[in-house]
Amino acid sequence: MGEISFGHSATEAADLARAREGDDDAFTRLVGPLRRELHAHCYRMLGSTHDADDALQDALLRAWRGLARFDGRGSLRSWLYTVATRTCLDLIASRGKRALPTDLGPSSDRAVPDAAPLTDIAWLGPYPDQGLADGPATPEARYEQRESVELAFVAALQHLPGNQRAALLLFDVLGFSAAEIATMMNTSTTSVNSALARARKLTAQRASSPTQQQTLRKLGDAHVRKLVTGFAAALEQGDADALVALLTEDVTWSMPPLAHWYRGLEAVTDFALQVPMTRCPSWRTLPTSANGQPAVAFYVGADPAGPHLAWSITVLGLRGEHIAEIVSFLGPGHFASFALPASLP
Repeated sequence: MGEISFGHSATEAADLARAREGDDDAFTRLVGPLRRELHAHCYRMLGSTHDADDALQDALLRAWRGLARFDGRGSLRSWLYTVATRTCLDLIASRGKRALPTDLGPSSDRAVPDAAPLTDIAWLGPYPDQGLADGPATPEARYEQRESVELAFVAALQHLPGNQRAALLLFDVLGFSAAEIATMMNTSTTSVNSALARARKLTAQRASSPTQQQTLRKLGDAHVRKLVTGFAAALEQGDADALVALLTEDVTWSMPPLAHWYRGLEAVTDFALQVPMTRCPSWRTLPTSANGQPAVAFYVGADPAGPHLAWSITVLGLRGEHIAEIVSFLGPGHFASFALPASLP
C-alpha cells in the first residue's frame, strides 16, 4: 500500500533515535502528523469519541514504552496502527459494543415526554469530523474517510466482532494488505480474508446506500444549507408544518440516551409537537458537522432573552432532497469535542 514512510529522512531518523533514548519531544514530532487519523480509527473501532480519546492516549503510551521493538523496516504508521488496533481490541473485549436506540427495540407510535435516560447502555456517540480529509486515506482504500465515520457505517461496525471490525477498517478504510493485517493482528492471511468477507456481508446489509457523501455531493452545498437552516428554524419557531415539509415519509428520530425512538411523519410530528416545540421554552442553534454529515448544535433556555445551555448535537441523515434520519445526541458532554461553547448568552 502507499505508506507514509518514516525513518528515511535524516530528520526523521534523528528523531527516531532521540525518541528511543527517551526524548518525548522527538516522539511527539514523529506521531503528531498521525494523531488525527489514529483518533478517527479508534472512533470507528469503538463508536465513542471519549473511548477514542482513552484508546489513543493508551496506544501512544504503549508505543512510547515499546519503541525499542520498532525495528524501522516497516513504516512507523503501520506500527502505530498495530498498537492502536490492539489497544481498541482490548477495550472491545472489556466494554462490548455501542448501540443506538434503533438497535434496542421497535419504534414508539406516540410521544413519550417523560422518558428517563438509560444509563446502563453503552451508547454510540457523535464524531467531530472537521479534521478529516476528503477522499480515501490511500489509493487502495474502498471507503472515503468521511464515509467511514458516517453514523450508519459506524453503527453497522458495532455489530461485528472485534477481529472482523479491525479487518474491515484496516483493509477497506485504510488500505493495508491482508498480509500486513495478518502481521498486525498476529493471525493468518486466510483468517483475515475470512473475517473480511463476513464483515463486508453484514456491513452491506446495515450501512446506507447511497452513502451520505454521495447524497451531499448530489444535493450541493446550497441545498444542504437550506435543509439544515430550515430544520433549525422550524424547531426554534415551533413550526410543525415547516418541519414536516423537510422530512421523508419514513423519517426516524432517536435521542440517545433515551430508548424511545420514532418512525414516520405522524409519530415524529407528534413527538416534535409535544416535546421540543412545547416543553422547551426557547431554542438557539449553531450549525456544525458530525460523522461526515450536516448537524445542528441545540441550546435550550428558560426564555429567549436569557442564557441557553448546551442540549444536543443533532445529526441529520439525508435522502433525496429531504431529511430521512434525525439522531439527537443529548447532553452537554458532547460539545467540548466539537469545540462548541457550553452555553450561549
